[in-house]
Amino acid sequence: MSVEYFAQRLLNPYRGVMHTIRYASAEAVTLDGAHWDIYVSNDALLEGLTVNRWTQITDIRYGSWSLAQGLKRGAIYPSDDFLRLEEMGAMVYEHLTRVHQQVPFALQDHFELWLLDSAQQPLALLSSVVQEQAMELEESIVWRAGYTAAEHFFSPVLQRLSSTAQNAAEYLTRYINACAGTAPVAQWFLRHADGSGAGLRCLGAACALDGRSLPAQAFPALLLAAAGHDAAHADLIEDFHAWQAPWLLSLSQLENATRQQLEQQARQQALAVEKHYRLYPEIIDQQGIKAALVEALLRRSQANVEPTKDSTMSTFYIELHPSPGGDRSI
Repeated sequence: MSVEYFAQRLLNPYRGVMHTIRYASAEAVTLDGAHWDIYVSNDALLEGLTVNRWTQITDIRYGSWSLAQGLKRGAIYPSDDFLRLEEMGAMVYEHLTRVHQQVPFALQDHFELWLLDSAQQPLALLSSVVQEQAMELEESIVWRAGYTAAEHFFSPVLQRLSSTAQNAAEYLTRYINACAGTAPVAQWFLRHADGSGAGLRCLGAACALDGRSLPAQAFPALLLAAAGHDAAHADLIEDFHAWQAPWLLSLSQLENATRQQLEQQARQQALAVEKHYRLYPEIIDQQGIKAALVEALLRRSQANVEPTKDSTMSTFYIELHPSPGGDRSI
């Protein structure tokens, strides 16, 4: 059995890229390239069962690792399969210590779910998966700017718009979903190496779009369409992309001009750049990013605050805590 290395975007809203080292049913995952969490799952529990995409088994924390702090083991759960779980976790850990500096890995989530606009063109990326069988056909087709944006995304454009929204994120969420029409449709696409997309299943209102093919330029490079809006809303979306710059730089296949602009915008959020720069597939303005890292170091030293680890991982994994009668069911 081989060890896999791949990356997958975290979506709706987009909040970066998760990198994974996988062996059997054990994984090491990171959101920043520095701090890794290792999980194992007892896939033997699935033997003899009819398995579908909703069948899940609980992930158990094998441990966490960083180059600075080494391996910190999680709780140990003796069981009939303990040695096998330990072997899988140890295999992933061994590979992690050898390849952690090779991030970023290549994005492998080529199956993409796009909210469509009223002209049935890709408007906003809602979800992505690595394998076709993981495509959900009952997902929400509502795009969200996200809770973090509600607290930290600000745009002067909001003053130009007649709105009762509490903040720019709420307004943008309403606007983008309104662009999808009163009977919204989302469609899964298989993206090819040249950027084009083969249309697969639709969600929402009935449509006859299966089997269509769209060129690469039909898919917004920054995951939210910036074209086709009036001036005020185009400016609002541009401001949103500028705020997302530290995360968007983790995307591959960006044009050089786009990446350079994002790097300039990202410098306004030095601490976010510090979290994510290890996962940037390319850096054009090396000096600019270094300046942001120095600023982040100075700001943390003045505040006497250690770098924080992204907590988004908790949405993907459940950590079990020792308890005499802990639930170990599927």
